Amino acid sequence: MTDRLRNIQYKSTMLDGLYRVADAVAIILGMVLAVWGAGETTLPDHRLAVAAVLAIYFVIAEFTGVYRNWRGVSTEREVFCGTLTWAISLFALFFLATLSHFDHPFNRYTLISWFLITPLLLATSRIVIRTVLRWMLACGMNQLGVAIVGVNELGIQLAQNILDTPALGMRLSGFYDDRPSSRLPEIPEKLGTCVGNLHDLVEAARRGEIHRIYITFPMRAETRIRSVLHHLGDTTASVYIVPDFFVFEILHSRWSDIRGLPVVSVYENPLLGVDGILKRASDIVLSSLALLILSVPMMLVAIAVKLTSPGPIFFKQRRYGLDGQEILVWKFRSMTVCEDGAKVTQAKKNDSRLTPIGGFIRKTSIDELPQLFNVFVGSMSMVGPRPHASAHNEQYRKLIQNYMLRHKVKPGITGLAQVRGWRGETDTMEKMERRVQCDHEYIRNWSIWLDLRILFKTVFVLFGDKNAY
Repeated sequence: MTDRLRNIQYKSTMLDGLYRVADAVAIILGMVLAVWGAGETTLPDHRLAVAAVLAIYFVIAEFTGVYRNWRGVSTEREVFCGTLTWAISLFALFFLATLSHFDHPFNRYTLISWFLITPLLLATSRIVIRTVLRWMLACGMNQLGVAIVGVNELGIQLAQNILDTPALGMRLSGFYDDRPSSRLPEIPEKLGTCVGNLHDLVEAARRGEIHRIYITFPMRAETRIRSVLHHLGDTTASVYIVPDFFVFEILHSRWSDIRGLPVVSVYENPLLGVDGILKRASDIVLSSLALLILSVPMMLVAIAVKLTSPGPIFFKQRRYGLDGQEILVWKFRSMTVCEDGAKVTQAKKNDSRLTPIGGFIRKTSIDELPQLFNVFVGSMSMVGPRPHASAHNEQYRKLIQNYMLRHKVKPGITGLAQVRGWRGETDTMEKMERRVQCDHEYIRNWSIWLDLRILFKTVFVLFGDKNAY
């Protein structure tokens, strides 16, 4: 379960309005400072531009999720989302101005200043609001009395998450359970105790001591859940059911509904919507820059491969891409063979099949550089689970549980497993299992910041990895 319950939903109408007002003030103040810095005079067209970008910003914010519940999510991700929304909004404004042939009166310095100052103000306002809210809640202001029905692993984990997140503004009153104490698991001392049974809970809720109640019974205990709900119907407390599917190995969870019927994903691709667009955009930009910078070195490597051994320059091998679809992955040929059949032998230390420069380009991962073309056309990503030969996929999917879930995202040139030392030959089952565990962890915890950290660490791993041969 770990921290999968951290993002407990809450109503935030007032907070949502506060964020909208703060963003509007930041955008307006950004223009004022930009005009003042350029030594210009505020004109009606400046006001028109601000009004237009505000309208665009609030529309785009609905798609990027700027005003969603950010409790339990890092400040960095919230600030990044706001900055991205601002950039898209300003570009949309310029696009509309170009289509309408609007001749704006402000100079280039004003535009650049507005573009740069506003995200700083947006970030500052959100950090200030978060800090103030955190302080208010930590001081016990406007806290909700919370009770947990069910002393079990799920209830204890929920209590721990509430305790670890004071910004939620919840004060845990204790656990309630009708079972005798001899049948209850031990509750960590810092999380409180089982303070009573269901009758005690109802009385406390009637007295107004408890505002919110979380039921953590297992889903199979339908009769017990119905009984609890029946008795709590005589109170005004808000009641929530915490489903115990969090005990499953969830790859990526997302709530949705089908005509009002709620459903939750257990195995899902995390790169949908804005996140998917952001991931693809970063892949295009990074692969384009890398190909531009490395074009001459790659040409020299291609010549060296051709001159040092007979055979093609590139080795193209069938591997599994997104959703298990077969793709052709490009590499500089480093061996005298080009295996791509039902049986593929992994490279070993001092492998006799290596070409004269094969060992060097494999050790430094130079042989992987042609995969930048795979990234640019969209069959791979800069960061993701490393693609295995199709023959190895068919072998390990029968041996390792949930092996194929690593294909819920595009394969990458580098990945979390590689920077953690699970690169190279997988001559034991444990090594492959460790690699797959890292792939699943990457999919569960994906963020653009995680991608950047992995790319940064990859630079150091390339020249110090003893497992590459």
